[in-house]
Amino acid sequence: MDYKHGLSLFVQAEDYKRRQSLVSLVDWSMSRLAVLDVKKGQWWPGGLKKVKLYGVLFGLTVAFLITASYVLSGDKKRLLLIPSGERTTGLNLSFAKDLATLKQVVKNIVAKVEFNNRKVPDIKDLLGNEPHIFSAIPRKFLSTIKNPCWYEEHSGNSTVDPYGTNVYALYSRRFQAVYSYLRKTFQEHLYNQGDKRYRLRCLPYFYIMGQPKCGTTDLYDRLRHHPDVRFTAMKEPHWWTRKRFGEASASTMWDNNAWVYFYDNGTQEEPPFLVQDFIHAVQPHAKFIVMLRDPVERLYSDYLYFGLANKSAEDFHQRVSESLQLFESCVSASSMRSCVYNTTLNMAMPVRLQVGLYVIYILDWLTVFSKEQILVLRLEDHATNCKVTMHKVFDFLKLGALSVEKEAEITKSPASNTRRPADRNLGPMLPITRDLLKYFYHPFNQRLAKVVQDKAFLWT
Repeated sequence: MDYKHGLSLFVQAEDYKRRQSLVSLVDWSMSRLAVLDVKKGQWWPGGLKKVKLYGVLFGLTVAFLITASYVLSGDKKRLLLIPSGERTTGLNLSFAKDLATLKQVVKNIVAKVEFNNRKVPDIKDLLGNEPHIFSAIPRKFLSTIKNPCWYEEHSGNSTVDPYGTNVYALYSRRFQAVYSYLRKTFQEHLYNQGDKRYRLRCLPYFYIMGQPKCGTTDLYDRLRHHPDVRFTAMKEPHWWTRKRFGEASASTMWDNNAWVYFYDNGTQEEPPFLVQDFIHAVQPHAKFIVMLRDPVERLYSDYLYFGLANKSAEDFHQRVSESLQLFESCVSASSMRSCVYNTTLNMAMPVRLQVGLYVIYILDWLTVFSKEQILVLRLEDHATNCKVTMHKVFDFLKLGALSVEKEAEITKSPASNTRRPADRNLGPMLPITRDLLKYFYHPFNQRLAKVVQDKAFLWT
């Protein structure tokens, strides 16, 4: 999408594979993590990379200023800190009292579990708060194409780079290669009529969404081999969740972290608008494929994949402990939904506990879309027999029949985005960590199994 139609770009580390030479800069103004490639061999005296040094100093400085501003302004609802004397970080796992403390923390959270209905905003409120969406996207689409598509006049100079202001084009070598190809083919894709030129613009017919480390990449890689399916040049454009507020951005289901920066400046406890409200406003008939996984295993896989250094089962337990305490502090004063969508809390937790609370998000999606428009799958079933899950997807999308050879190509190829050998060597999480997380996620899994009418989502 053109940058002029977007708000500020949010890029999380989850979107791209970590390489050996990375520099992490914290974009605290948008509460997102940006990852920049750094060429090897660019060393400066003293053994430090200049960019890395500047990045760390910048991140620490801005983090301090943001925290100080919250404290000075008294904005306690946005910055949830555990009261002095209650936080139990640095637990000694050899002492039974420390484990008992953590169990009580989880028990306190479970006692607060509730599933409140959200208020669906009126279309006039959506129009009033995000007019640029509805000015960029027409109300009527081409009848000859399955996707919601339209022709947009292109009045730009043919000698000017059409992606010159698109920040994705500057992101990494891989993205630069993609946009290099798009530039070369841009002119031939324009439609000429009279003395005017038009470009074809489309929204997705369907969305692959779900949660990170739940198999969405593998589903995407298999489905893109179907002759009736076309995807965007990039797997995860994040147009709805980050650049703007099917594509295959798993964040579409859950990422609403930007709401505090725009709507009433975050003065409300819960976001007044969610991503699905805007999608429904322009695509009421869209379809969604949700890939889920045992939330306990998902969290550990998330930690292993996105963790930067010093990963271990013990470190994971420590991060889980701190996150549980932060979450308990929130639910003791606010509703469950407000904590799930609390941007500051989400960024403060060392691991993303909230991402595994699947039913909270699904219930909110069901306030605007019907169950028939959402296909919910389990990674465990897909890993056991991907042929069955792929046929469910084909039927759901009403795709054409495949030859035996083409079906074999789609279903028998190796799994994508599997765990790296170095991470596998770290072994499983600690049994006490698993028990705590199972207790934490159980009431949410219970409600999810009831919503989708399948006991397999209990992950017992």
